[in-house]
Amino acid sequence: MIKILIVDDHEVVRDGVKKIFEKQTGTAAFGEAGTAQEALTLAREEEWDVAVLDLSLGGRNGLEVLKELKQIRPRLPVLILSMHSEEQYARRAFRAGAAGYVTKGSSRVELAKAVDKVMKGGKYVTPALAEKLVLSLDRDSRLSRHETLSDREFEVMCLIASGKTVGEIAETLSLSNKTISTYRSRILEKMDMKTNAELTYYAIHNHLVD
Repeated sequence: MIKILIVDDHEVVRDGVKKIFEKQTGTAAFGEAGTAQEALTLAREEEWDVAVLDLSLGGRNGLEVLKELKQIRPRLPVLILSMHSEEQYARRAFRAGAAGYVTKGSSRVELAKAVDKVMKGGKYVTPALAEKLVLSLDRDSRLSRHETLSDREFEVMCLIASGKTVGEIAETLSLSNKTISTYRSRILEKMDMKTNAELTYYAIHNHLVD
């Protein structure tokens, strides 16, 4: 019996993931978490063969949740299933301990293949991401400006670049307007920029926003 922990704040997504694996294996048992706290509680209370984690969990940064899951269960393989493109978060997810990364636009076959690979101790990346990672090796000695940002700063930068206001970002991340403004100032300073327009241009040019 395979035990799969599904962490996503949308019930319809959790149901969809369950159906995929019920068809593939027929012998899977599932745990469901709609919040970060529920996920961490289930991780402490039971052992799982694999966790499927969304990076967007209301007010919690999914990368922070990933790190906490790995602290609780260091050997638990975590597959990221995200609406965010690979260019945005895949490298950060792997650095935080993820075993694989697929987008929600992936096929059922690819998702099943990814779970099987990480459960067997491997790492799963799509061919497109693998090519990007190889190409990026030439640039590793000189970090891109956005690589100097913390995970939360990077998340805020992407939201700014997608056109959201300070108030909208604050609501999305369950933080205060003042906190978001502080993040914005810190991001601009680290990126050596002055305006949101510069951030937006940079994010689009580097394929960080869809």
